[in-house]
Order: sequence, then structure tokens, then C-alpha cells
Amino acid sequence: MTNKEKEVAKDHGTGHIIQSLIVNLLIACSKGFAAFMTSSGAMLAETIHSFSDCANQALLLVGVRQSKRPPNQKHPLGYGRAVYFWSFMVAMLLFSVGGMFSIYEGLHKIHNPEPVENIEWGIGILLFSLALEGYAAYSNVVELNVRRGSVGFFKYLQSTKDSDLIVIFGENSAAVFGLIIAIAALLASYFTGDGRYDGYGSFAIGVVLILVAIFLSVKVKSLLIGESADPVINDLVEKEVENHADILKLINCITIQQGPGEVLMCVKIKCKSDLNALQISTLINSLEAGIRTKAPEVKWIYIEPDLQEWKEK
Repeated sequence: MTNKEKEVAKDHGTGHIIQSLIVNLLIACSKGFAAFMTSSGAMLAETIHSFSDCANQALLLVGVRQSKRPPNQKHPLGYGRAVYFWSFMVAMLLFSVGGMFSIYEGLHKIHNPEPVENIEWGIGILLFSLALEGYAAYSNVVELNVRRGSVGFFKYLQSTKDSDLIVIFGENSAAVFGLIIAIAALLASYFTGDGRYDGYGSFAIGVVLILVAIFLSVKVKSLLIGESADPVINDLVEKEVENHADILKLINCITIQQGPGEVLMCVKIKCKSDLNALQISTLINSLEAGIRTKAPEVKWIYIEPDLQEWKEK
């Protein structure tokens, strides 16, 4: 990763969240009007979905703000994982409020079909919403491409620690697919005169939301319970150890992602047996300085020297 990529990766602003919040608020109001005019279940499902997204993005803003609070006596390692907690809550809301309600509404419309009305309002607002959501999703992809640097796109989605960006990307992607489904369902219901197609569309939107929610919850759960940092950091430590002749071997290196751009590191090294306390202290300080210079996201470093390797019993 280049120095430029590292600087970008450390910038965890809220601009992408605020942008999505404004877009979804505008879209939610438009969809609500269209749902009233068309009596469409798929449109109502999309309305609930958009209002749910607005609430989700508000929670992400809370999470990002809390994660930036400085460490204190009660939380000596800071509040970095707060953003993971709120990201997990967003995934749960997307599953329950968005997905389950859409499925319920779809089943209701399938068993009790109603003809859609004023389709021109529905299609017009859906196309307007699709343009806005498409722009928001495109902006997320651009941000992802900047942060991932040379890492593959899908590999970055699996390995990134920026849960807020992944949640926003997941929401916007689900919204784009949901809008396409809603347009298709509305047109099918109107031209066939069969209101069940509208119900099928609402059901399909619910399935999409639940699948996205499951993906997000699995990803964020791993971060929430304590996921290791990027393997690049471990490789960096190994190279730093090799640069010190008085360190014979890197016995162990454990990293924990404490939040976006915040890493806790515990290192155990095997030193030469003829070093005194002052020399070992100087050696540790030098190793720590080298790691912090090349990986400033490592906020906490604990290095333990030893003369022999630790063996698990």
C-alpha cells in the first residue's frame, strides 16, 4: 500500500453517510407519495425501505461520532468499536424493518391482490429514485476504489475494516436492485391486470434486503467480537524485526482492530541473552518507533522480550 493510499485509508469522514441520508430522505418522501397515488404494495415496501435507510444512516453517524471519542479511565482503548456496534444494529434493522416488512406486505398482496392505479406517478418517481440511488451507489464505489488502492474490489469488501462504508454500499446497492424490481413488478401488474405481480415484487425486495442484511451482519459481527488487523501490518513487523540484529526471532504478533484506523498490537520477541535491561529497553523503543512510523494506525503497542520461545501446554 502506498503512502497516499494509507493516508486515504485513515480518513474516516462522514461525508458519504450524510450524502446517502439526504438522498434517501428525498427518495422516501417521493416514494411515499407514489405509494399513496398507486396503491402499490411494492411501492409501499420501497417507501418503508427508504425511511429505514434514513434511520440507519442516522445511527451510523452516531456510531462514527462515538468512535472518535478519546480514551478514558473506563475505556482505556477508546471507543473505536462503537461504529461496529451501530453498524450491526443497522444490519438488524435492515433485516427486520426493511426485509421482513416487505415480505409480509408481499404475501398480503399475493393473497389479496389489488389493481395498481396512476402508474405514471409510480414509474416516474421510481425512475427519479433510481437515478438518485444510482448516483449514491456510484459515489460509494468511487470512495471504495480510493480506499482499496491496489486491492481487488471484492477482496476489499471482505477484508476492509471500514464497516460504515460497507453498510452504506450494501444499503445503496440493495436500493438499486429493489427499485429495478419495483419498476418491473409495477409494469407487470399494470399491463396484465394481475395485482399479484405487485406482491411478488414486494416479496422479492424483502428477500434482497434480507440477503444484504445477512452479509453485513456476518461481516460486522467479526469486527465487533475482535478481528485481526490487515496482514500487511504483521508483514511490516516481521521486516522491522529483521532490521534489528539483537532480535533473534519474532515469537508472536497479535493484532486486534479496535475501530476504523485503530489497531492494538501485542508482540513477543526473542532477544540475545547478553543484553542488559537498558539495552532491551532501547531496543523495544526503537522497534516501536519503526512500527509507528510505517503503520500510524497502530495506536497501542505492547512488546514483551524473552530469551526462549513460548510453548502452549
